[in-house]
Amino acid sequence: MKVKSTLRYARISPQKTRLIVDMIRGSDVLAAIRLVKFLPQKAAKIVSKVLNSAVANAENNLGLDIDDLKVSQVYVNEAPTFKRFRARARGRGTRILKRNSHITIELSDE
Repeated sequence: MKVKSTLRYARISPQKTRLIVDMIRGSDVLAAIRLVKFLPQKAAKIVSKVLNSAVANAENNLGLDIDDLKVSQVYVNEAPTFKRFRARARGRGTRILKRNSHITIELSDE
């Protein structure tokens, strides 16, 4: 059985988040939680919250056992980007792109 949890419009770039997500893809849930807990990056804290949400969904909604769960699919998609301007020399402005991401974690007991 598959359980999914999604965080939309996370205020971190997808490129940074994919580095963390690639580490936990395909592993056991308990190992993934342990790994993400001790990583120093900001993305690790965000991914940890989504992972714990997926585990809670599996436990409470479907009554699944945590020990049997695996991270079957994890992906990070690009969300709409905030566009800002920064003052530059000679009265000009340059664009700053503040990227956002959608994080999806899918667990399965198979």
